[in-house]
Amino acid sequence: MGREELQTRRLDAVRAWTTFVELGDAAESLVRPEIMQSWQLSQAAITPDVVEAPLSDEGDTAAYWRATPLQTAVERVESDLKRTAEDGDLVIAVTDPQTRILWTYGGRVMRRKAETVNFVPGGRWDEASVGTNALAISMRTGDPSMVFSAEHYASMVHNWVCWAAPVHDPVTGDQIGVIDLSTTWDRTHPIGLATARVMARLIESAMPRSRDWPGSRLGSIAPDEPGLTLSLLGSAEAWLDGERLLLNRRQTEVLALLTMHPEGLSLEQLHALVYGDQPVTLSTLKAEVSHLRSALGGQLASRPYRLTMPTRVDVDEVLAHLRRGEVRAAVAAYAGDLLPGTEAPALMELAEYLAVSVREALLAQPDPTAVLRYTELAPYDDQVIENCLAWLGEREHPAKALLKGRLAAGRRG
Repeated sequence: MGREELQTRRLDAVRAWTTFVELGDAAESLVRPEIMQSWQLSQAAITPDVVEAPLSDEGDTAAYWRATPLQTAVERVESDLKRTAEDGDLVIAVTDPQTRILWTYGGRVMRRKAETVNFVPGGRWDEASVGTNALAISMRTGDPSMVFSAEHYASMVHNWVCWAAPVHDPVTGDQIGVIDLSTTWDRTHPIGLATARVMARLIESAMPRSRDWPGSRLGSIAPDEPGLTLSLLGSAEAWLDGERLLLNRRQTEVLALLTMHPEGLSLEQLHALVYGDQPVTLSTLKAEVSHLRSALGGQLASRPYRLTMPTRVDVDEVLAHLRRGEVRAAVAAYAGDLLPGTEAPALMELAEYLAVSVREALLAQPDPTAVLRYTELAPYDDQVIENCLAWLGEREHPAKALLKGRLAAGRRG
């Protein structure tokens, strides 16, 4: 993109921003939907004349950084990150899930600019703190994001362009932060967003396994069966022929939908199941499928899209137990909500169906051991506990006291 074209784009962004600040939603047709949504969120929290990001406690930030596997991952690929920053005169930042910056490195010019607005460790770059920016949008949506010039809500960064991509825990699939690349608007480059994605994958590939860290929720070992093993309940985890797959949230959603439709899906069908009526292009979905096909070693056919290897999914195990009336086994296999936070309509519907099915099975067959396990996932579902205690009546059961304790604790809360 030539300088004249960039200048025109910048002027258009300034006009749109000015229109929004003065007239609000009258600017809706002038910017991308994700920018308008972010501006609206920002306007409800701050004014556009903020001059710097608020800073979190330095000691708390440093302690969090030392305790997170992100530090190990960044250290392992630090030379690549620094070289990218220096070659492009960028400032690179890695954040926590609250969009608090944990680590930065910048080229000579951008490092000075970043320091003036607290784009430094401890800086809070969520929308409520500093308004629209790529880090905040990517953290909130789980998708890569670009924010150019006056698309930023705060005028202090109208001279910037930022590209951000989510970073996921390779074991749980949880989004644990974002990586952002920022420079001045006149250095905008079409591969900026792709570079952010590559840097995110680089960090994910260098991440230590979460189970090796204190407080890890998972203790499973790699499945040794051939084919695909997919866990969607509670947290996302995928294995292919015993090897862990490093997938982002959207790719995991696509993979989940393909396992549920072994007959295959057309591009349009898959788009509807993943995005619903969101204004997302088919080419965006094609790119995700392309990355997924590569991760699967080519075992994803097209026209229609379908998986070409054996698959096992934890959702199927829960449903199979429920169909056979094996409530205790179903609850044992039910590790929590399906892909918490997903916005894919088909997966939201399945998550609701599964959660209601497990709950109704417990109400109909109140096995105390199963109910006790269920309370770990839904501690405030008093009805399930009360129903089980009523079913027990005066009978003794090892779980009875624990259920009463859980009920009392929930009511005090």
